[in-house]
Order: sequence, then structure tokens, then C-alpha cells
Amino acid sequence: MSDVADADRADLQIAAPWPGRLARVMVCLTWPLIWVGGLVTTYDAGMSVPDWPGTYGYNLLLYPISTWLLGPFDLFIEHGHRLLAALVGFIAIGLVIASFKTETRRWAIGLSVLVLAAVIGQGVLGGLRVTLSARTLAMIHGCVGPAFFVLCVIAACVTGRKWLAASVRQSAEGTSERTPTAFWPIALLVMAYMQLVLGAMMRHALPGFSPVGFAHIVKTHITIAFVLWLTTALAYWRMRRCGDLTLSRPAGALICFVAIQIGLGFATWIVNYGYPQMLASLSASDSYLLHSKNVLDAWIVTGHVATGSLILAVSSMLLVRLLRRRRVLSFSVSS
Repeated sequence: MSDVADADRADLQIAAPWPGRLARVMVCLTWPLIWVGGLVTTYDAGMSVPDWPGTYGYNLLLYPISTWLLGPFDLFIEHGHRLLAALVGFIAIGLVIASFKTETRRWAIGLSVLVLAAVIGQGVLGGLRVTLSARTLAMIHGCVGPAFFVLCVIAACVTGRKWLAASVRQSAEGTSERTPTAFWPIALLVMAYMQLVLGAMMRHALPGFSPVGFAHIVKTHITIAFVLWLTTALAYWRMRRCGDLTLSRPAGALICFVAIQIGLGFATWIVNYGYPQMLASLSASDSYLLHSKNVLDAWIVTGHVATGSLILAVSSMLLVRLLRRRRVLSFSVSS
């Protein structure tokens, strides 16, 4: 009983507002940052600013606004991507400071430091991609971004009021006492990240990449997409059985997100490569021609990238909430 009481007292002390506020702001900014980064790749604008960490010899924050806003579109989105990334970095610094000042949990302070280290590392990766002009680093940069997004989501979860033991118990009232295992969200996380890695390999295909190898990656990517969709349905069914809306709602949202992602993936293939051979008999495919990406095409391709990160982030939130529920209820049973 004393362990539960001590845990409750510790939980009451973690509701300091600023770490949670800053973590939520980071989540709200990181997803648009992934969107803008996707546009940079879609328009092949990564090398439009050849130097780093400055922009054409200027300090990043002192580059003339008129030149940025009225210059070429490639420059606009690349420099804008850097500015937004710098803003996220400053907020990460604020998160660390707020955590050291108000947090009583050492692991939560360590998490804030990890978030800051991750955003710095991601910035360095992006800079090296420019200075070394390396497509391999661009691919790694594209894989690390969603992982950083997951860290931001976890930070927002553990610093929010729904992390409190009393809040978890309230959400569990009247539900099944049997909490689902962590297998389902872990499986979703693994498959969602595998999809991101495979997508990055397709998107940043290196020179000399064999057609057979590329075709194998495409087939694997498609197969895992439908397995992931089936897994989201099974996860929703399992979370719904326990009756906790904080688990069943994100699980239900994942079904919709993966369905949208599959549709965007199909549209992305058409934008990049034309209609698949199996659909060549459709009348629409006869009049379709590949051309330079217009605004709609660019948003389709970039939306496919960003939605993949969103699926990964929601899966991580589901896992964190599930683990928290299991821990709080296990304390309650032991008392």
C-alpha cells in the first residue's frame, strides 16, 4: 500500500505545466517539419542552399527575409525547413530547462535531454547531407526524422495530466480489468517503421541500385502495408474489448490512417511511375502522362511520407498509454 501511495504522491508532482506545454508544442511543430522536409525531397531542393549551417554566407536567422520569400521556390522551402528545424531545436532547449527546474522524475529529465540530443543529431545529419552532397545521408535523415517525432510524442504523453495515476484509473473504471498485452502496439511500431525505411530506400534510390532489388523492395513495401492494415484492425478489436477509450480511440484512428496511407501510396506510384501494368486496361490510364510534379502531385507524394510518420507516432502513443495502464492497475491490484 505504501508503494502505491508513494507512486501517487510522485504522480501529483509531475503535473508541472511547462514541460507538458513545450512537449505538445514540439509535437505540433514536428509533423509540419516532416511535411516541409518531404517537400524538399519531392522538389529535389535539398541542395538549393549549398552551405551549412549558414545560408549563402549569412547566419541562418539573419538571411534577408525578402530574398527568402521572393526568391526561387527551392530556396524558399529549403531555408524554411531549416528555420522550422531551428525553432524546434530552441523549444527542445526550453523543454530541458523546464524539466530540470520542475521535474522530479530523473528518467523524464533524461528523456528531455534525449529529445534535445536527437534534434541536434538530426540537424547535423541534414547539414552533412548538404556539405557532403550524399544521398545516403538524405535517406538516413529521412528515417531519423520520424523517430524523433516518436520521442516528442512520448515526451508529451509522460508530461501530460493523463499520465497521472488518478486519471488512468478513472479511464479504466467500468472497463475490463484485463489489460491487453503490449504485443499489438509493438507490432504496429515495428511494421510502421519498416515501412518508413523501405519508403526511404525507394524515395532516395541510390545510383546503381538494381531494378530487381528495387522491385523486391516495392513488393515488400506493398505486402507489409496490407499486413499492417490487418494488424490495426486486430489491435482495435483487442483494445475495444478492454473498454478503455484512451486505448480504443487511437487504435481505431490507426485503421483510418493506414487506409489513407494505402490510397496515398497508390496515388504516389501513379504520380511517379504511371499506372501499374495490371491497370493498363483502364480508360483513365490511356490519357495519363507523366509530367513535372504540380502542386497536387507534390502534396500527394509528401502526404504519403507524412502520414507514415503519423502512423508511427500514434502507434507509439498507444504503446505508452497501454504500458502506463498496466503499471497503474498492477499497483492497484497489489495494494
